[in-house]
Amino acid sequence: MGAGHDHGTLGAGAGHTAAAAHRSRLRTALGITLGVLLLQVIGGLAANSLALLADAGHMATDALGLGMALLAIHFANRPSTARRTFGLARAEILAALANCLLLLGVGGYILYEAIQRFMEPADTDGGLTLVFGAVGLLANLVSMSLLLRGQRESLNVRGAFLEVLADALGSVAVLVSALLVMTTGWQAADPIASLVIGLMIVPRTIRLAREALDVLLEAAPKDVDMAGVREHILAVPGVEGLHDLHVWTITSGMPVLSAHVVVSQETLETLGHERVLHDLQGCLDSHFDVEHCTFQLEPLGHAAHEAKVCH
Repeated sequence: MGAGHDHGTLGAGAGHTAAAAHRSRLRTALGITLGVLLLQVIGGLAANSLALLADAGHMATDALGLGMALLAIHFANRPSTARRTFGLARAEILAALANCLLLLGVGGYILYEAIQRFMEPADTDGGLTLVFGAVGLLANLVSMSLLLRGQRESLNVRGAFLEVLADALGSVAVLVSALLVMTTGWQAADPIASLVIGLMIVPRTIRLAREALDVLLEAAPKDVDMAGVREHILAVPGVEGLHDLHVWTITSGMPVLSAHVVVSQETLETLGHERVLHDLQGCLDSHFDVEHCTFQLEPLGHAAHEAKVCH
């Protein structure tokens, strides 16, 4: 007496993912990032500023991260196939995880170079560093404003946003170090700013990596109350039991639920399968952000005949 029922909108293939709506903003942010990257490399070499070159290095990973995010959106929204029934929606999560690896690599390199600069000090042109650092900060603020809304909806966009945010914070550190060099002549301000940039990258990166891994490991979405879902399903008229309840995420904005629901024979005969399924779907639509649901309706005692791997 199994039955699947889907009112979800996984659509063309895996459907239009949450990040797809922000594709044009990602493209604009990528263009800005590439332009500022070139300026910062020129300025860092001219001013002999490690902090500015570190910021340029982070800009390079920003560009790569934004490029990966755009590429992932392209693949994630391709139609599903008989072999890949959810399409390539997970490509966005893989891009977010790749962004994390990039950020950690850049952060480690910046920390290493900063320590080397402490051991072998070099003169920095504070004036040039200040000018190019200000240009970088302005560009980062524009890119952040473009990605602000999307980062709340998609891990893929959030990865790109964190790249830009960390770089904006790095630009602030560059400006502070440049001002200190100009006003006090304290050359150590430059490698110290580099250390600050490196240390700011790590915590946000770890949080993003944890969220991406949760999706890949098919953990329940953090904003879905599993106890509440179970309670609401059991409250539907005619439902007498529930087992094998699973909620996971294909990609950002695409939560999926499946469950085996025990329904009395009297209810099935009186209301019919379609009405019970409609009530179950309506219950979840009204109270939880889970639209794509598959229910198997079972009579009492059916669970005892299922394979143990299902429990």
